[in-house]
Amino acid sequence: MTKANSDILFFTGDIRYTLRNKAAINTWLQSVCKKHKKKIASLNYVFVSDDYLLDINKRFLRHNFLTDIISFDYSADKKAKNGVIGEIYISIARVNENATKFKTTKTDELHRVMAHGLLHLCGYGDKTPREIKRMRAEEENALDLRDF
Repeated sequence: MTKANSDILFFTGDIRYTLRNKAAINTWLQSVCKKHKKKIASLNYVFVSDDYLLDINKRFLRHNFLTDIISFDYSADKKAKNGVIGEIYISIARVNENATKFKTTKTDELHRVMAHGLLHLCGYGDKTPREIKRMRAEEENALDLRDF
């Protein structure tokens, strides 16, 4: 476990992984949330293997396929004043494979996925074509907020 700030924690599940620039990432994620008029009360990022995330996908969402990210929103009230509360599980293997597939860097793809999960917790969906288009635009906006 690495604590970058009292609001955002970074963990690893069943893999060895080192997240670089934790303090800068923390500040960046806070700015993404602030842009959407939210604050982070408690947010955990957990970096895991494909198998670990597949198991979560099957058990909690009843989906039998690989994914790069699963977000759990624990905010009791979506308009709660205490802010965003949640956990975001990310498959590093999926992120790395998608970076190659989409011809981007592993770092940019990881940051995109981290922002994607946070955007879900800020209320954005990605089920319909319209939602997907909006989510992609917000991911780009989030990446543009990085200053590291």
